[in-house]
Amino acid sequence: MCHVIVTCRSMLWTLLSIVVAFAELIAFMSADWLIGKAKPSSSDDVDNRTGGSQEPYHPTLGIYGRCTRISHMQFSRRDTLCGPYAENFNEIASGFWQATAIFLAVGIMILCAVAFVSVFTMCVQSIMKKSIFNVCGLLQGIAGLFLILGLILYPAGWGCQKAISYCGPYASAYKLGDCSLGWAFYTAIGGTILTFICAVFSAQAEIATSSDKVQEEIEEGKNLICLL
Repeated sequence: MCHVIVTCRSMLWTLLSIVVAFAELIAFMSADWLIGKAKPSSSDDVDNRTGGSQEPYHPTLGIYGRCTRISHMQFSRRDTLCGPYAENFNEIASGFWQATAIFLAVGIMILCAVAFVSVFTMCVQSIMKKSIFNVCGLLQGIAGLFLILGLILYPAGWGCQKAISYCGPYASAYKLGDCSLGWAFYTAIGGTILTFICAVFSAQAEIATSSDKVQEEIEEGKNLICLL
């Protein structure tokens, strides 16, 4: 018989697992890893509302994508266009970024799998006498290691030609040049830290769902057990 067990600690772990997976996925897909040096507006780049020149813009560069401003000659204005600069894996600008993409992709796939499984831990807490919480916590720790490897290798690719075109000639491995780090990089770091927090917190979720209070509720014949 399936017993639905909901505790504060197990629910918090589930929510954090889902948030971490989505945060890492969004960061990976974003082009806002590097913010390039400001590009001055051209003489025909006019703001239609004010009649004056638009502010200089900052192109952004991700692991496999980029955002830049394109001209519309017919309307004498510019729009920001975002999309992948690499049509396939081999066209990613740096070998280090290719390795980063692999490590991050593997880590994110593990996190997404754990997030999916975590939703069902309310009804199924063990498989083959193994705690799902402990198994998921172990997988989250492994995913965190992949994420760390990817984030360590990413700055090594700042010396590639693509990064130099955005960040200037002084850009090199682990040196930003004229660029600055975008929100996606910081989100990836924050998600990695939360991944390890989830891995540790999974043990607390397991303890909460297997406590004596829960066992008492099961012995009383309750199928829905909610505990603080």
